[in-house]
Amino acid sequence: MNDRDKSLEEFNRLLNIIDELRVKCPWDMKQTNESLRKLTIEETYELADSIFSGNDEGIRNELGDLMLHIVFYARIGTEKGAFSMADVLEGINNKLIYRHPHVFGDVKVSGASQVEENWEQLKIRENNGYKPVLSGVPSSLPAIIKANRVQEKVRGVGFDWENREQIWDKVLEEINELKEEIKKRDTETIESELGDVLFSIINASRLYGIDPEAALEKTNRKFIKRFNYLEKETLIKGISLKEMSLDDMNIIWEEAKKEDYIKNDSADL
Repeated sequence: MNDRDKSLEEFNRLLNIIDELRVKCPWDMKQTNESLRKLTIEETYELADSIFSGNDEGIRNELGDLMLHIVFYARIGTEKGAFSMADVLEGINNKLIYRHPHVFGDVKVSGASQVEENWEQLKIRENNGYKPVLSGVPSSLPAIIKANRVQEKVRGVGFDWENREQIWDKVLEEINELKEEIKKRDTETIESELGDVLFSIINASRLYGIDPEAALEKTNRKFIKRFNYLEKETLIKGISLKEMSLDDMNIIWEEAKKEDYIKNDSADL
């Protein structure tokens, strides 16, 4: 049996298992779209953690958990008479074919960026009606991811900088506006201007091909690692962090940075 046949067999097995759980397991029987929603979000973040850590086994396991949720939602849809798993699969298949005319049609593209632009244009024209460019951005997305997605979508219709270097003038402009508002001590306006600074930084990261969420997460993990080193060293020395001066903390903090450098440098050898 080849991998494709094995995949189809296991997928059908999963459908059967969910069908049986839905009528025999008290917990599974009472689940709804609403009760599953928060669990699905949690599973998605667990998948993201495994991807970020490069944990292939974790990715495999978390994909299985997400697949379970997809099948579960489809089962609930079938019970409600709203849609079936076949409808879900047919819908995504048709969508992929429609949005890839350069693969399944005679459209010519010059590269990945043009594929993205065509994708957004096709989404707008779907269903023979007007669809706002930003209508597909979920309102519940975390702010950094949402900002990045918004910027990607408007880029798809040509609303973007001509040269990516231009973004730095905008970043500096927003920082200067923030500084001016800080002088006035108006919290609401400061918050607004700080948001503009963050939005422009996220825009810069997009223009330079950097995932801002991943970049910030790497910094978060780096900070946590260095602070844990600082805390551990003070415990070894029998000193309380609260009793230390900031200068003394910075000495150990610099040691933590050197420790990171040594480990990273050794890993490259």
